[in-house]
Amino acid sequence: MRTIPVAVQLFTLREECEKDFAGTLKKVAELGFNGVEFAGYGGKSAQEVKALLDELGLKAASSHVPLDQLQNNLDQVIEDQKTLGSKYVVCPFLMPDQRTEEHYQALIPFLEEAGAKCRAEGITLCYHNHDFELERLEDGRMALEAIFDDTSEKHVQTELDVYWLTKAGEAPTEWIDRYKGRTPLVHLKDMTTDDEQFFAELGTGGVDIEAVLAKGEEANVEWWVVEQDVSRKTPFESIGISITYLKERLPYLVK
Repeated sequence: MRTIPVAVQLFTLREECEKDFAGTLKKVAELGFNGVEFAGYGGKSAQEVKALLDELGLKAASSHVPLDQLQNNLDQVIEDQKTLGSKYVVCPFLMPDQRTEEHYQALIPFLEEAGAKCRAEGITLCYHNHDFELERLEDGRMALEAIFDDTSEKHVQTELDVYWLTKAGEAPTEWIDRYKGRTPLVHLKDMTTDDEQFFAELGTGGVDIEAVLAKGEEANVEWWVVEQDVSRKTPFESIGISITYLKERLPYLVK
């Protein structure tokens, strides 16, 4: 069985990172995570962050980089990934005014072009979904389908978020099957079973996380990424529950 490492998306720990970036990474390592997915570098240089990772035995799984940075500063983004040892850079979010037919038609060729440039430098560009990309375009396709259908697999890959797929009424395992071999990063996130459909720690909600984990090897997943956008517990309590759940199902995580 191939071992798939587990990272935490540092957006989950954004307030902790603002207060003590190095201390936050240390606690992440102590909980048993293999790596981190960045959402900013805590005001530090890529070189300083890499030194921290090496000291703590963590890996850089990937980096979420805002679309405007990908559009305006791609060369530096690529150089930072090389320094960090990260193979993946992720387009993480579209602002509400960017979720229009016109904007998607402009976004898709940009992702293809940027992905080609990343690939030439040994980096893979991925696109992370929410639920709004599951809305239909004028041609009847979901926006997320169009993004992946109209870009090449070698230039744009997926970071499927199982919570947002579920919230949109989709089955995450079906999307993983559909883009098998194009799913190096998967966001693991649970959802409460009540009408609120709030973010939940892994194993405490209604998303079939075990079915998703079972798809990892055949889909060539490279990293599982734990994220909880908002928690009613402290963020460290939240990710502690989630990593404990994963340790029970992925024994190679136990240190």
